[in-house]
This record gives sequence, C-alpha cells and structure tokens, in this order.
Amino acid sequence: MQDIKKYVDENKQRFIDELVELLKIPSISADSKYKKELLKTAEAVKQSLLDAGCDVAEIHETPGHPVVYGEKIIDKNLPTVLVYGHYDVQPPDPVDLWESPPFEPVIKETEIHPEGAIFARGACDDKGQMYMHVKAVEYMTKNNQLPCNVKFMIEGEEEVGSEHLGWFIEKNKEKLQNDVILISDTGMIAKDTPSITTGLRGLSYMEVEVTGPNRDLHSGLYGGAVANPINVLSKMIANLQDENNRITVPGFYDDVKEYSEAERKKMAEAPFDLEAYKKKLDIDDVHGEEGYTTLERASIRPTLDVNGIWGGYTGEGAKTVLPSKAYAKISMRLVSDQDWKKISELFTKYFESLAPKSVKVKVTTHHGGQAYVTPIDTLEYQAANDAYAEVFGKDPIPQHSGGSIPIVALFEKELKSKTILMGFGLDTDAIHSPNEHFGIWNYLKGIETIPYFYKHFAKLKQAEK
Repeated sequence: MQDIKKYVDENKQRFIDELVELLKIPSISADSKYKKELLKTAEAVKQSLLDAGCDVAEIHETPGHPVVYGEKIIDKNLPTVLVYGHYDVQPPDPVDLWESPPFEPVIKETEIHPEGAIFARGACDDKGQMYMHVKAVEYMTKNNQLPCNVKFMIEGEEEVGSEHLGWFIEKNKEKLQNDVILISDTGMIAKDTPSITTGLRGLSYMEVEVTGPNRDLHSGLYGGAVANPINVLSKMIANLQDENNRITVPGFYDDVKEYSEAERKKMAEAPFDLEAYKKKLDIDDVHGEEGYTTLERASIRPTLDVNGIWGGYTGEGAKTVLPSKAYAKISMRLVSDQDWKKISELFTKYFESLAPKSVKVKVTTHHGGQAYVTPIDTLEYQAANDAYAEVFGKDPIPQHSGGSIPIVALFEKELKSKTILMGFGLDTDAIHSPNEHFGIWNYLKGIETIPYFYKHFAKLKQAEK
C-alpha cells in the first residue's frame, strides 16, 4: 500500500473531474420529476464500477429507484467487504441561498479548505464519499493489491428513507453475503482528528395537515369567528415541547437509553469548542434539552424538529386570507432502544389529541429507521482504527453521530454482519443545506485511507482462523 499516496497524487485531477461530472446530474429522489436523472446517475455509477475493475456491475430495478450492484471476487475463500452508499441527493431548496447553482459544481477555497472544496448538492452526502470507495478499489485492482473480495450496493432512495432497499435485500441475500459492511456517509471531527462513527440515531419522519373551513376565507369577514389552521397548527407544535425543551409526547422517553456518568465523561473527551461552534453558526447561544451538553444533545438524546411549515398566502405583497389548510413536516431523531414505529404511533395519537374541535387533523408517517450502535471491541472496528492510524498517525476517536442511516440496523438483521462507518466529511460541509461542499483534501484522504482498511481487515480475518 506504500504507493497509494503517489497514485492519488498522480490521478488527483481525474478523480476530481469524475466526481464533478457525477455531481452535475440532479438525482433528487424526493421529486418524481427527476426519475430520468436518477436512472442516468445509476448508469454512471455502474460504469464507474466497471472502470474501477469490478467484474460485474448491474442495475437492479426496484418498485422505486434502482440499486446498483457490483463485485470483484478474487477468491471465494477470502473475506468479503460490502460497500454501501447512495447516489440520490436532497432537494437543493432554498435555491436562492446557494452562492452557485447546486448542480453546477465549482471549486472554491475556504478557511477550512485552503486547498479547495467542491460546492454542489451531493458533494459530501453522499456522492463524494461513495465515490471515494470506487477510486480506492480502482487503485487496488489496477495495482494488484486487493487483499479480499469486494461488493458494492449503491442505492437511489436513501434520502427518502430507503423504502425499497429491504425489498432488494430480501431478494438478494445470497448475492449480498459479506463479512463486513463499509459505509462512508458520516463525518470526522476535524482534518487533524480522525474519528469513527460508532452510534447513529434513528428517525421518525411525519407530516401533519390541519384543516379548518372548507375554503380560504376573507380574514376581515371571518377572522376571529372561524379557526385559522395556521394559528392552530402553531399552537399544537408549541405544545410538543415543554419549558425544558423535553418532548411532551406521552411515552416518548420510555425506552431511551440513559448513559452512565463514566460513559458521558468518555464521550466528552472528543474535542469541542463551544464558542467556535456558535461563531460558525452565527448564533448567540445554543439551545436544547436541559441537563445535557451540546454534544450530547446532538448525539445521544432524542429530538423533535419542524422541518417545514406552510399554508395560506406566501407570495409577494399582501393577501388578507384566512387559509383552509396548514401543513408541517416534523422529524424525530431517536436513540438506542427507541422503536421508530412505536414512536410514530405515539406521536400520531398525541398530536391528534392536541387539536381543538374547530379543526380536523391528518397525520401521515413518511418513513423511519432504528438507531444503531457499533461496538468498538470487534475485529472490524480494529481494522478501521488501524487504517486511520496508519494514514493520520493517530488513533481515531469513537464518536456518536446525531445523523441517521436507517438501513444500518436492517443490514445487521438481514445480512448478519457488522457495519463500520468511516466518514470523511466535516460538520461544516452544509449537507442538506444550501452551499453543500466537500473538501478536496478530505476526498483524496478518504481514497488514500480506505485501502488500508482492506489490508488490515484481511490480515485480522486471516489471523482469526
């Protein structure tokens, strides 16, 4: 593996150019208008796997968007790494807050990325991080340094809850058999502080609709006499949390795992500058559940957030209307032992109970997933630890993430293998936000580090025998 850094340096511009071309395709899974673009992206991913040295690369249709599968089997007696990633991206809205068009990638220097960062939707989440694995396998195949088998499963529905991935796995369990699942859809603490994500929060994503009168009304003629759905919805949302920012849904905290003081102290060893955190977000103070630190609130504690709210007139100028309907999208990030389906049911029952008789309420569950914790005393974790240590010169810090990858728990249940989360993004990369970007240094460092995971994993598995 000693020549990996040289290979990355020699092919740097090609690696960047190829990613830029992939980022130009608006593969937005949440919007049906982009179905053709998703198919085009799947074709591009398939071709990239073939170009990287995979002997097999296939596009598998599902009831939703297709899954791209690839493999390079060098010896069936050797262990197998299954790489998971996704080629779909979040909608770019609000587009007017982007400094450059979201699907016209540009490279700009920033304070954190003086060597440049690629600004585009999907740059970090997850096209850039997924593509690191393609290029890492390219290096290993072209230089005869692939020490074990590799399979790829790249899906197109992660940003909408991986609705049909379970369907695909159920039909392809034998094809997907592996010894470890490797994912880069998370981040690291800092460029000089590598970390391995050992915990992911679960998710329950809901949409609510509040209906008042059977049509929009004149606010002068009817205001004060008929319930305004926006006003009612706002009050209902306000009642979902108390004065200590705890969620008021009955039974919500029943299954929440409580960490010991010793465990919380260990987590607090991760470097964190509260003042720098506030400064980069341009906020005067942090906010959250009383009794917990900012890092704990964003990782080991559950949350409830309104992701969008709309209704009535929002165009230019004034329109004195009392709307017929109001809507909101609400997500709940869940932690160990909370079941997302149970939480969705509890939320639905409670939210409906908050409505006055003057309105009707409809609650829809969109999607969700379970939380996941990776133990750090496994062979798989040791391989990742050793890979980072060899490239960065220091052991990575195990870290709980506030994000969710709902299918990770599904993988362990259906494929009976552990997942290792080797992320190379930073929390400043603005994923899901305008001006998403991925540092070129991070992108190339990921390509450099991943082959070392294969090296150490194959070596440890061999020693295990």
